[in-house]
Amino acid sequence: MLTLRSEHRCFSGSLRFYTHESKSCNGPMNFSIFLPSKAQKQQCPALYFLAGLSSSDENFMMKAGALRVAEELGLILVAPDTSPRNRHIERDNEHWTFGEGASFYVNATQSPWSTSYNMYDYIAFELPDFLSKNFLIGKKSLMGHSMGGHGALVIGLRNPDVFLSLSAFAPICAPMRSPWGSYALSLYLGNESSEWESYDTVEILKKTPKTQPILIDQGEADPFLEEQLRLDDLAHVARENNLAIEIRKHAGYDHSYYFVSTFIESHLRFHYKYSI
Repeated sequence: MLTLRSEHRCFSGSLRFYTHESKSCNGPMNFSIFLPSKAQKQQCPALYFLAGLSSSDENFMMKAGALRVAEELGLILVAPDTSPRNRHIERDNEHWTFGEGASFYVNATQSPWSTSYNMYDYIAFELPDFLSKNFLIGKKSLMGHSMGGHGALVIGLRNPDVFLSLSAFAPICAPMRSPWGSYALSLYLGNESSEWESYDTVEILKKTPKTQPILIDQGEADPFLEEQLRLDDLAHVARENNLAIEIRKHAGYDHSYYFVSTFIESHLRFHYKYSI
């Protein structure tokens, strides 16, 4: 079942907010979708955006400034919510880096989150399949910001047949070594750190001989860069394994959507290049 919550005309396209029933997440899930005017009549490529901690399916559409370029290119934009909502799970709202709005895009194995927090399956398989049955969607690509950058890289690298190109703004690159990441992974997956490796981009890249095209933008004034994001860990592995990952660092830019909106157009054009 697909329920339209609201619809807004924008740059000749249609921005829509929906709720649907998810098997992976055991209940209703929200997502937003921008359909350029071309998508009313013909199949168009789709770019999925995974948002960061405490965000929803609305943040990217409101703040990133991506819709004008998406209309120009004929690019569908999809922004899933960052977690299940209103499941009434104990500790779900204990801290802003865990629970509602902070799924870390994993399949939780620990009770009580394992019944609903299966965001990896939801993003990698269920939502793309569901949307392909309801909209004129062609090739798919994936990007994200912060926790969502982590999700985009992990899910994309593990599913290169689904997502043809990947990009990220200020991603959490090594959540096993990040205070935010290790806190969430220990609760979702348990204390055995070997279970965390399949959700850590750096660990995945150590075993990946070849990747899809990947673009990463990072602000050098980001207060989370060293301790939480650990981009240098990713860059080191990319060099060691001779992986073609483009990393761009920008002086003076922080972690906010002001940073994202500055470089979002280049990301859309990057993905579009691999979708035609």
